[in-house]
Amino acid sequence: MEKYLLTCDTAVDLNLEYLKSKNIPFVSFHYNLDGQDYTDDLGQSLSYEDFYKKIDNGAMPVTSQVNIADCIDFFESFLKEGYDILHLAFSSGLSGTFNSAYNAAEELKEKYPDRKIVVIDSLAASSGYGLLLDAMIERKEDGASLEELAAFAEAEKLNVQHWFYTTDLTHFKRGGRISATACAIGNFLNLCPLMNVDAEGKLAVQYKIKGKKKAAKEAAAKMLENCEFGKEYSKKCFISNSGCREDAEYLAGILKEMFPNIKDGVQIFDIGTIIGTHTGRGTVALFFFGNKREN
Repeated sequence: MEKYLLTCDTAVDLNLEYLKSKNIPFVSFHYNLDGQDYTDDLGQSLSYEDFYKKIDNGAMPVTSQVNIADCIDFFESFLKEGYDILHLAFSSGLSGTFNSAYNAAEELKEKYPDRKIVVIDSLAASSGYGLLLDAMIERKEDGASLEELAAFAEAEKLNVQHWFYTTDLTHFKRGGRISATACAIGNFLNLCPLMNVDAEGKLAVQYKIKGKKKAAKEAAAKMLENCEFGKEYSKKCFISNSGCREDAEYLAGILKEMFPNIKDGVQIFDIGTIIGTHTGRGTVALFFFGNKREN
């Protein structure tokens, strides 16, 4: 039987325990907070709640992408053990980490010509990236080969719909996603922009909505409009949140009534330190399988 590993990076926003239970190794981003450097280890060194408390108190974290050297060290540890690798990377539209992983793989292919290393650009973010990975894990457990699983990922990745909204635009402004003027006006008027991720894996503001409850209802409406089989949707649905669990549960409650057949119920995850650096506290994101994303 083919011996290969499915791997990812820490922008995937799934639980550490889940990744460990499924034997999914991950390569870590890094970030600096209050002058201290951290390896993103999915909340082990610094809990997500403590991370957001520091932001609330004025800290401005800075992330650094996974570089080629990180990827070479990560991949080579498994290649030496005789594993082939299928690596699903964070969206190239939001980070250069995919390029780091791809270039590392190309370099290692010369050293390990008998091994396979395939790197896929997920074009996805947060637990949308995680939703695609989760679907791949299921197919790997069903016996899919590396090539079959790679083909599945390429065919399905743009079918992962991302819809999210935020109550604080400050960090989106800091990351260059919106202008300073738009941020000031939006925060003053209590606007919650409803955004999505487009076919290039980039963020795009779609609607400007007043109030987070209205934004939640509009996100649910977008799921109804874009998901497979409407109210009979029966695949998985993930929500992620940046330190605002109650807001995520409010959206989950709407979805549970609207879509009673969601597989395993609506699952809520934390937005980790890498995505959270660029959202701050107050972002809720909804992910499901549906219409192919377009620009």
